[in-house]
Amino acid sequence: MATFVFDFSEGNKDQKDLLGGKGANLAEMVNMGLPVPPGFTISTEACKAYLKDGKSPDALRVEVTQALRKTEDQIGRHFGADKEPLLLSVRSGAKFSMPGMMETVLNVGLNDTSVQGLAEFASDERFAWDSYRRLIQMFGKTVLDIDGELFAAALDAQKAKAGVASDPELTAADHKEVVAAYKQIVLDEAGLEFPQDPRTQLNMAIEAVFNSWNTERARLYRRRERIPNDLGTAVNVMAMVFGNLGETSGTGVCFTRDPSTGHSGVYGDYLSNAQGEDVVAGIRNTLPLAELEKLDPKSYADLRAAMRQLETHYRDLCDIEFTVERGKLWMLQTRIGKRTAAAAFRVATQLVDEHLITMDEALGRVSGDQLSQLLFPHFAADSGVMPLAKGLGASPGASVGEIVFDNDGATARKEAGAKVILVRRETSPDDLPGMVASVGVLTARGGKTSHAAVVARGMGMCAVVGAEALKVDPNAKTVTVGGTVLHEGEIIAIDGATGEIFVGEVPVVDSPVMVYISEGIDAAQQAAHGDPETQDLINSVDRLLRYADGVRRLRVRANADTAEDAIRARERGAQGIGLCRTEHQFLGERRTYVEAVILAETEDERTAALDPLVPVQRQDFVELLTAMDGLPTTIRLIDPPLHEFLPDLTELSVKVAVAEAKGEEADPHELKLLAAVQRMHEANPMLGLRGVRLGLKIPGLFDLQIRAIAEATVELLGQGKRPKPEIMVPLVGSVRELQIIRDRAEKIIADVTATTGTALRIPIGCMIELPRAALTAGRIAEEAEFFSFGTNDLTQTTWGFSRDDVESAFFADYLESGVLTISPFETLDGFGVGKLVKMGVEAGRATRPGIHVGVCGEHGGDPESIHFFHAAGLDYVSCSPFRVPVARLEAGRAAVDASEHAASA
Repeated sequence: MATFVFDFSEGNKDQKDLLGGKGANLAEMVNMGLPVPPGFTISTEACKAYLKDGKSPDALRVEVTQALRKTEDQIGRHFGADKEPLLLSVRSGAKFSMPGMMETVLNVGLNDTSVQGLAEFASDERFAWDSYRRLIQMFGKTVLDIDGELFAAALDAQKAKAGVASDPELTAADHKEVVAAYKQIVLDEAGLEFPQDPRTQLNMAIEAVFNSWNTERARLYRRRERIPNDLGTAVNVMAMVFGNLGETSGTGVCFTRDPSTGHSGVYGDYLSNAQGEDVVAGIRNTLPLAELEKLDPKSYADLRAAMRQLETHYRDLCDIEFTVERGKLWMLQTRIGKRTAAAAFRVATQLVDEHLITMDEALGRVSGDQLSQLLFPHFAADSGVMPLAKGLGASPGASVGEIVFDNDGATARKEAGAKVILVRRETSPDDLPGMVASVGVLTARGGKTSHAAVVARGMGMCAVVGAEALKVDPNAKTVTVGGTVLHEGEIIAIDGATGEIFVGEVPVVDSPVMVYISEGIDAAQQAAHGDPETQDLINSVDRLLRYADGVRRLRVRANADTAEDAIRARERGAQGIGLCRTEHQFLGERRTYVEAVILAETEDERTAALDPLVPVQRQDFVELLTAMDGLPTTIRLIDPPLHEFLPDLTELSVKVAVAEAKGEEADPHELKLLAAVQRMHEANPMLGLRGVRLGLKIPGLFDLQIRAIAEATVELLGQGKRPKPEIMVPLVGSVRELQIIRDRAEKIIADVTATTGTALRIPIGCMIELPRAALTAGRIAEEAEFFSFGTNDLTQTTWGFSRDDVESAFFADYLESGVLTISPFETLDGFGVGKLVKMGVEAGRATRPGIHVGVCGEHGGDPESIHFFHAAGLDYVSCSPFRVPVARLEAGRAAVDASEHAASA
């Protein structure tokens, strides 16, 4: 038969699955000999059984009785006794910390009779009645689901009646009146008397903690933190020790190091004559922990010794809750403390220098998400400016600039020396020039994987999307939020981390870590202006990032479309380009060339339209390959839906119709365009004529790019440079598609070789972005020298999701109901899409053992996805230039994790 209840002395810190985090750490402190009040833990298995059956297991109450008697024997007092009563705290404790999300009840066991015995035992009547009113208040709110404001109002009324400002000023008589008022609230709201039987109180409190696992706030927190719903919570039942026994008692929270900066020292809050909930509730102003040394030197010394012992034992920053009862220190809880990103890096390297952890362990103590927080500029914390509205923080950073609504406005203002923020309902590829000219992007629609978000992240630009409160009118050039109307040219500020939108200037603070990443440690130390805290942070990041580079197996490339992007990526440590999206090189003025190719009716017309593109494409590739000299540069052949190069069907139809309605002769070119748009119109362009299909339908487009790549390579080889281009064919679903393009490419490369006398060796591979490509990867590898998984499209086609539509349409409902815990466009769906990736890698290498395999979707810069790609055996990940440092760090962490798992297997 399963055991549901464990004494604190029976567990250890490694039993979090069974005892929850709090219970496991209480057991560990007992094992260490620290002063922990006696008690026991009801396991997560009991909670799961309760939630499954709707009632507690039959054996649970018997086991609770046995554990309760052991607790009584240890402390020398009895639960339910009229004299010297044992009181209990009943607290939740899940495997993963969920601060404030679940329930706690203190002083369980008090009733109308035992409150008198407590007063005698403590020689303090006020304390006894204060404890009793706390029990009724917490029990009423937590167990009976009574609105807590009713109790707060009754307490405030009593303070007003007594003419006092704070709770400790209330007398015993005052508290008796509060207790009477609270009992009446319970009767009125719950329809029952406050239970006088201590065991009934305990049973109800335990079940209330079980029930709190499924409260809306707990479920919401788990969704946000991606904590599984089936873990359940443990319940920790502990003998009460009292911090509200006068001025020689108190309660507090402390950290073994500063969780904001990572510095060693005395950090925490203390509140004399109080119980633990008073500290976190903010009802009274706390004292700095150092004040405890003046109030109670012995307890302070004992606490400092315990803090050192815990940090040495856990080898990490610890968060501790404690109570002092009449000069006696009691440890109530410890856990690994949450910390800022800066503190995480400092603490990790400090512990290495103190010989408490290894560099492998230090790398595991920081994360790519924390590093990304350190890379972007941010608003000064003390600005005091209140946000006007809030959207989704889609690309980190802090930007201040003039509002502009279109490409022309953005470009003109930038040329005039102004910083601008492009404000749109939503963005499309046409908005790229405006985005390039801006320091930030703000949209009223879209999610974290919308066009604006994806492009902004790739450019390292601050972006806030999906700010639904914004009413954007591009014609009137206004944006309205409630009663506030902002016009073009007015200054706004946006925070890409929080999604907040401000009116007017907000001070921006640069990131010294980004200076280090971009310009090196010497430049960063100069930018720190001698500030030792900043210098220490830069050194910590440098040490851990260099260590990650030394241990990682995955190489890190960048997605870069221009020489400027490539240079930026190389500065940040990119080891090549994993994706150059050539369609971006055809936007703007060059769009008309592609339009002419599409409209061509004969081979001669198509050739005439293509010829002017060859030299400009060649120059594009010369610049790109120069920037990445000596490093592999994967160039994807043009892959846009055709509609991106043609006018909008509706707008063009209206224009022609208006001309006809006016009796005017329609422009012949527009008529020709309309016929072509109507002929090529697709209901779903993302699944239509694009990628390799476009290359087969209009062969000249691919041919000119392949020739431009080959000629650019010859030109650079002649200059003594080391270009390493790789040609990548997009959207392949059949090996025959790739075979046709490969044959044509090899002929073009051979022709350039014959013409120039320069031998060329340019690898030809393809993207794996369709389920069929992954399933037939073994056959495709017969023609492909490398694979690059395009996980954006692979996710779309596997799930049947359109990433541009689903976030606003139903993702919120899917996250709410638990169908998804995170967008599969943010973190790879390992169960579905990931299975296709693994199959593709295995099948490709079975055919061609030496095939090089990478990933170039958005997931290449996502920390969790990088760990998956390492395990799947990929050779590299490719991400935006601004995510390269994050990918380097996470690739190192993935290698260390894999090594640890292999060693423990």
